[in-house]
Amino acid sequence: MRQYEPDRPTPVELAAVRRSLRSGRLAMTRRSLMGGALALGGAGALSACGIPAAGKSQGGVSADDHSAQEKVVNFSNWPEYIDVDDSGKRHPTLDAFRKRTGISVKYTEDINDNDEFFGKIQPQLAAGQDTGRDLIVLTDWLAARMIRLGYVQKLDASHLPHAFANLSEQFRSPDWDPGRAYSYPWQGISTVVAFNKKALDGVEVKSVSDLLDNPALKGRVGLLTEMRDTVGMTMLDMGLDPAKFTDDDYDAVIARLQKAVDKGQIRRFTGNDYTSDLSKGDLAACVAWGGDIVQLQADNPDVDYVLPDSGYMTSTDNMLIPNKARHKTNAERLIDYYYEPEPAAELAAYINYVSPVADVKPYLARIDKSAAENPLILPDKATQAKSHAFRSLSSKEETAYQQKFAKLTGA
Repeated sequence: MRQYEPDRPTPVELAAVRRSLRSGRLAMTRRSLMGGALALGGAGALSACGIPAAGKSQGGVSADDHSAQEKVVNFSNWPEYIDVDDSGKRHPTLDAFRKRTGISVKYTEDINDNDEFFGKIQPQLAAGQDTGRDLIVLTDWLAARMIRLGYVQKLDASHLPHAFANLSEQFRSPDWDPGRAYSYPWQGISTVVAFNKKALDGVEVKSVSDLLDNPALKGRVGLLTEMRDTVGMTMLDMGLDPAKFTDDDYDAVIARLQKAVDKGQIRRFTGNDYTSDLSKGDLAACVAWGGDIVQLQADNPDVDYVLPDSGYMTSTDNMLIPNKARHKTNAERLIDYYYEPEPAAELAAYINYVSPVADVKPYLARIDKSAAENPLILPDKATQAKSHAFRSLSSKEETAYQQKFAKLTGA
């Protein structure tokens, strides 16, 4: 199979890994650098098991599947992105999976940054070698790159009955993996407008326009260093579609944001470090990630959020099986397990991100009623209808757009 070299990361992609303190656990949330260039893959339409092919792709390379003989899954994930028991040493959902199936999960928290992890495994994948991992979790833009490069294996739908049936409609068919032929979401990530009610002191915030234009907030507004979130939310505010925009649309957004920067409206562009400023009131309002806000609200009743009428951005972290994985069937069984309502509810109750599993609400309510009613964890249909995803970018677009955004943010 022909191999493709990835584009070099842009300055924004090389920014520091974003993390914030998890309320009540003194741990860090799973929110990381998400910018990055989408490398272009080869041609070839693939379809099987009733799931559409993922556009143009070489397809993955399988190895002899040792699942029957070796009852194990090697699972790489981000830090603090799974349920943990009171001892802090065991993961109840993984323990339950092992007891039921006899399959042990070697769980490793070795993904700290998308680009960094890709750099770690890309030489092995390019050489057609086993990475030593059966299941990995990557943010949607990098999942798209992996699929286009032919670095991941097509999933066997016959091993994924719960996943296929229970995947929320909101996440069913991204443009980079139509029909979820190669990936299934681990969790969803919502981008919202957040604020500190005490710091606002009666000022109303309902939209990105309020952040950019209200002089009462001058110097007290935060925007994210993640291009897709900040630009996407501003596009929606301007009546543009992040799934269909043109170069001129993008330039219009950058111009609007630059105007806000020039007049001193924006305090700074941040990663997860906005959480401390928002909680203290140094930021009166900002663009924020929903999982962080759920956690901040547990300790600070002044922190709140709004989903603008214009809509909000959503993205996903996704489970994929890399080429040459030794235990593909076991990995597929683990993917499917997390689409059963009970383990999905346990996971959502602990990590507070958007569950991609439909109809999980009654199961989550048994664990945490407040979480089951929180639209940042379980969006209802009306909330889902307001969500938008940023379209896939070509290599040329990614380079140009990131350069313009880096200039705007001063990166």
